[in-house]
Amino acid sequence: MRDKRNILSNSRINFLIAIVFLFGLLSIYRLYELQILKYDFYIVKAEGQHQVYNVLEPERGEIFMEERTVNGELALYPFATNKDFAHLYAIPADIGDPRALALKFFLIFDYNKVKREVDEYFKERDEAELEFQLNSVSLLPKELRIKEELRIKDNLLKLWQDSTWLEARQIEKEKEIDRRKGEYVDKYFRLFSKKNDPYESIRRKVSEEELLEIYAVLLSDDERQVSSSSLAMDEGLIYRRAELEKDPENKPESISIEGISYIIKKYRYYPESEVGAHLSGFVSLMDEEQRGSYGLEGFFDNELFGKFGEMRSERGASRGVIIVNDREYTKPENGSDLSLSINHSIQFAACQKLSASIEKHEADSGTVLIMDPRTGAILAMCSYPSYDPNNYNRVENIEIFNNPAIFEQYEPGSVFKTITMAAAIDSGKVSPSTIYEDKGSIMIEGWDKPIRNSDIESAGSHGWVDMSYTLTHSLNTGSIFAMEQVGAERFADYVVDFGLGQKTGIELETESPGNIDSLLRKRIRPVEAATASFGQGITVTALQMVSAYSAIANYGILMKPYVVKEIVASDGTRSETRPVEVRRVISEKAADIILSMLANVVEGGHASLAKVSGYYVGGKTGTAQVASKDELGYSEDERIHTFIGLAPVSDPRFVMLVKLNNSKTQVYSSMTAAPLFGEIAEFILSYYEIPKER
Repeated sequence: MRDKRNILSNSRINFLIAIVFLFGLLSIYRLYELQILKYDFYIVKAEGQHQVYNVLEPERGEIFMEERTVNGELALYPFATNKDFAHLYAIPADIGDPRALALKFFLIFDYNKVKREVDEYFKERDEAELEFQLNSVSLLPKELRIKEELRIKDNLLKLWQDSTWLEARQIEKEKEIDRRKGEYVDKYFRLFSKKNDPYESIRRKVSEEELLEIYAVLLSDDERQVSSSSLAMDEGLIYRRAELEKDPENKPESISIEGISYIIKKYRYYPESEVGAHLSGFVSLMDEEQRGSYGLEGFFDNELFGKFGEMRSERGASRGVIIVNDREYTKPENGSDLSLSINHSIQFAACQKLSASIEKHEADSGTVLIMDPRTGAILAMCSYPSYDPNNYNRVENIEIFNNPAIFEQYEPGSVFKTITMAAAIDSGKVSPSTIYEDKGSIMIEGWDKPIRNSDIESAGSHGWVDMSYTLTHSLNTGSIFAMEQVGAERFADYVVDFGLGQKTGIELETESPGNIDSLLRKRIRPVEAATASFGQGITVTALQMVSAYSAIANYGILMKPYVVKEIVASDGTRSETRPVEVRRVISEKAADIILSMLANVVEGGHASLAKVSGYYVGGKTGTAQVASKDELGYSEDERIHTFIGLAPVSDPRFVMLVKLNNSKTQVYSSMTAAPLFGEIAEFILSYYEIPKER
């Protein structure tokens, strides 16, 4: 029994020893895990409890255009800058009546938009009613149908002007507004009802004027209406204007609204709004960072953004006390500034005149592009319709963000005949006096229909004419003749040398290369070479065409286009863009001849409306067909009007492309694009104070 008791006692002791041993092993492993395996994790966790870490955001670099002062010196004009805006937010826990506040915010932000939508809704209803009634008489004989249509229109017009009907319509509109209002009010109500939520963003980038209007509405009630003019903002705080002006040295208490507040933060601001928006691009919020998209903002986003800084500080035992000793601080590196080759005055004038011309000729869209042929510097780049980069998120179709001057690929039409003629003259195959017989049309191998001149119905055949006459009167058959003298393969080489079918490399996002694949085959089909000679069957961009003409204006040398003249880093380091010669495309002699021929086009050809009094101007019109979207061939209704010109011919200071898409008032570019060129050219020649030649 004694032996059994000893064995049992030893077993218990061994068991306890084993437990202690295992516990010791676990403790050692735990210490190993804490001090070695997860050392970094717990260091970071500890630092989070007693250290403060802040990421310091850099200030985005600015973008500037050139502007000449009254003394003739160059100055910088802000194109994209940074401006203080308010970020409006709610503190739901402090909001007493979420429903009442929701209604006020509907009135502030959404009422006018809903009212416009309702007006448009009823307008569409009335138009649909008119169309329905007109369709009901569409099968009547013509005379009776016209009579009935007039009666229907007259009756509806009288109805829409009737006071009783207008009163009933207004009641209908108010009911529809109330119905739609509920959706917006509920959205705000849900946001303001989150009682445990300390922060809810309402709207970013609120201007000072908008913020004062918002506070005026929030301060108003049934008994008292507050106007925004009675409020003032000083150093980021809002005051009642009368109290602030009473004693400027001793400021009164600023206005605060329970549950609503704001912080002042710098956001991107574009002083010119829609003018040049395709060039600038815009800045949007991505993961709480302001990053650039499209245009210069997108292409130079990294340079403009800069580099983050950081600050680490110790947190004291007392709440809110920051120990600044031994802190780690890395200063943020602000973004670089861009100085552009764009001239503010020329840009503004070009955009303004383009917009007026589009409206006058009821065109769908348009582009103006102006280049210094000696350097490749872009002086102006403008397209319409445009958008406001300050409110880029309000556009209906994001395709409008693409810059038509570099993105839109189109068949250039007759402006391409200048390129064909330059190739033929440079190669020595023709001269301005070389003649051929124009029969008005020509048959080409591989095509079962004759290729005709655009004026065949009005002018018929022109007979024996020379190359100067061919360019002046824009004869398709003459362009084909000149191309055939060069040869399709050699002609294709010239097209490539002029920079067509390839990106120019300009420092902007979304540049397209164009398409000249039909001229890059091992065996070029005769019909494709023929149509390409007068600008159909191939596609280009506006920038490619203005660059090609600039090569002629620069006496045969193609320059690389650029829009950024200088980059200035935050430390003052400057990086200047120097003009880059791409290649010599044609000889100086050939360029001189083409310039003279282009002057003849304006002096005695289709482009007479491009003339500028006192100067010799050269240029070429182009009225191109638009490929049908639904089937093979070309649209019967759509046309692209282009004019590319330069001045003065003796020493071209600028080359300009003017392009209008689908004008409804005129058939030919000579009546739309050419006079627009003349207006802008006159402004530029006067602006540069270039002496008159005649």
